[in-house]
Amino acid sequence: MSDIGTTDEPPAFDELPFRTALTDTPLKWRRVVTWAMYDWGTQPYNTIIITFVFAVYLTSAPFGDVNYTTRALATATTISGLLIAVLAPVLGQASDRSGSTVTVLRVLTALMVVLSAALYFVKPDPAYLIFGLVLFGIGSLVNEISGVTYNATIDQIASTRSVGRVSGFGWGMGYVGGIVSLLLIYFAFIHPEVGLFGVTGRDGLDIRISMLVCAVWTVIFTIPPLVMLKNQPPAINDGAHPGILGAYVQLWHTLVRLWRTDRPLITFLIASAVFRDGLAGVFSFGAVIAAGTFGFSAGDVIIFGAAANITAGVSTMLFGFLDDRIGARRVILISLASLSVLSTLVFLLHDGGKAVFWTVGLGLTVFVGPAQSASRSYLARLIPEGKSGEVFGLYATTGRAISFLSPMFFGIAITIGAALNHNANSQYWGILGIAVILVAGFLVMLRVKAPVTEQAGTATR
Repeated sequence: MSDIGTTDEPPAFDELPFRTALTDTPLKWRRVVTWAMYDWGTQPYNTIIITFVFAVYLTSAPFGDVNYTTRALATATTISGLLIAVLAPVLGQASDRSGSTVTVLRVLTALMVVLSAALYFVKPDPAYLIFGLVLFGIGSLVNEISGVTYNATIDQIASTRSVGRVSGFGWGMGYVGGIVSLLLIYFAFIHPEVGLFGVTGRDGLDIRISMLVCAVWTVIFTIPPLVMLKNQPPAINDGAHPGILGAYVQLWHTLVRLWRTDRPLITFLIASAVFRDGLAGVFSFGAVIAAGTFGFSAGDVIIFGAAANITAGVSTMLFGFLDDRIGARRVILISLASLSVLSTLVFLLHDGGKAVFWTVGLGLTVFVGPAQSASRSYLARLIPEGKSGEVFGLYATTGRAISFLSPMFFGIAITIGAALNHNANSQYWGILGIAVILVAGFLVMLRVKAPVTEQAGTATR
């Protein structure tokens, strides 16, 4: 590394006096709540569109055979994941160099609103399946990148002694936002035969109107955090614009430097890339399995979704306090081990009916949020001062670069199940594909060491 000073590359991590990007200043809970409103405001996209309503709507009978539509959804999600892998490093490098992380977040949020509203035009007919899948895939891409960009702002809010609580509170607020938005659309449009403004289920209008509600919700509740958050001085201020190819070259240089100077961080990025994709798979396909395998009606899915978000919100907030006490690594391992066991139980007990999914499915939701939140807080503890954009950009790249794994394994497992069951409904086999990803993430995470702060039981490094 002796030639670093003679190149235009930014200094390696071991050449910087380590100070975490987090501070030791006391928490200001008013700012924490405002920051967490972004989780609240964007959660309907995850809860209503990706998980419990639109994905179920898109795989329902009016669009075609359940095996075909489910595999089509998995394919769309796979393609979206591949696009994330291509675009994330370019956007991460650009925002890091320009110091425009919050500006990028504002643009992505606006796109999310437009795409949510556009889902209104997807009618329940096979002719609209591809159109719906395209919008769904692009929206998933925008939603994921905006979420990771938002994660990079946590150092504006959290302190070294409370990052677990702050991260957990944000995730918990998201789940609560999911509860409220789900109940709103359920009782206003989906459950009544004639809902507000005379909306009925004819031509899928109740579902389509709900997409407009998601768009309006995001606009209203993301304004406060997007106004409060400010662009920070760029970590790299050399005025260079490397272009697309140059961005990937610099990404490779960053990975090489990290491999040489911060091996635990690289190991964690690999582990989190695997298990975060498994976590996404649990929520992306959980409602689809509830409807297609366990016989949940659209209303049942909504009620289950509300209960799931209550469970996930409370558990994530509580695990946030545990995170600050025992460390994020242990929280992640506990969560992944539990999720692996419970996912396997869903497969083994698929003939048990709704009661099984209510029990085991809610058990899954207890551990998804804590693993996601602890992943964010773990990384925040490792980021050197002035490197939040670069490292969270790398987090986006490594995390979403393999975001096609869960939908791909989900689809492959269904295909295998269909062959073994002679084309009978084999949707429940998909959960085995998700379980494989979760187990793989757990095994890699075992090799990850706890940050010095956690090993020493202190809040500083």
